[in-house]
Amino acid sequence: MGTPARPEARLRGGAIWSRPPYFRLPLGERLLPARGALPGEMAAQQPLRVLALAGFRQSERGFREKTGALRKALRGRAELVCLCGPHLVSGAQGSEGAGPDSEPCLPPEEQPRGWWFSEQEADVFNALSQPTVCRGLEEALGTVAQALKRLGPFDGLLGFSQGAALAALVCALGQAGDARFPLPKFIILVSGFCPRGLGPEESVLQGPLSLPSLHVFGDTDCVIPSQESMQLASRFTGAITLTHPGGHFIPVAAAQRQAYLNFLDQLTE
Repeated sequence: MGTPARPEARLRGGAIWSRPPYFRLPLGERLLPARGALPGEMAAQQPLRVLALAGFRQSERGFREKTGALRKALRGRAELVCLCGPHLVSGAQGSEGAGPDSEPCLPPEEQPRGWWFSEQEADVFNALSQPTVCRGLEEALGTVAQALKRLGPFDGLLGFSQGAALAALVCALGQAGDARFPLPKFIILVSGFCPRGLGPEESVLQGPLSLPSLHVFGDTDCVIPSQESMQLASRFTGAITLTHPGGHFIPVAAAQRQAYLNFLDQLTE
């Protein structure tokens, strides 16, 4: 597609910041050359590159750990580049039991973050309520746009929970002509839902969204009930759904692992 080749580089050490200040490159991710840029190597031999958007109140390190089994299952077929929200979630209980005043003492990659908040004065988010604001959403969209530009190109998007809602919105905006968001080849949404309270932007999610999509949700998910994920799936043409008996997590048991691989195989046929 005329994308200039980039030299390979590896992000090292602490956080690397770029403008806008909300955007931080994920630790340990590699910047790969554009497809076809390596002499003598066929593009089909390279794994698919997927930008993975974390859920609300997940840290960068925590999300990488939560997707570890999935990354292992997809090794050689897809490479996940994990990205968390731009906003610190104050008072969040981290995996280590961090208290309300302890987040600033944590390394940046361990601080709980979110994409946007559903209240004006509090750092909270409720996917099932009808909010009057989506505070911080524009910064969230800017963070994703920067990641696509700086860490791309990507073949697909993956989102979990609030990250899934954002991934769907990004695709809808891209299909509507927003140049910041080139439409990916596919999308995988785990415990997704239709975001509420978007104002004028909410209409772009009425669908239909024309790209291959896999929607994964648990029968006993008490955070995002299955009907919320099914409603989001209905916005996509030819959506594929994958259910599991568990709750609010990314399933990687044998049956789900094979379903992920089958979905990716269809894209290369």
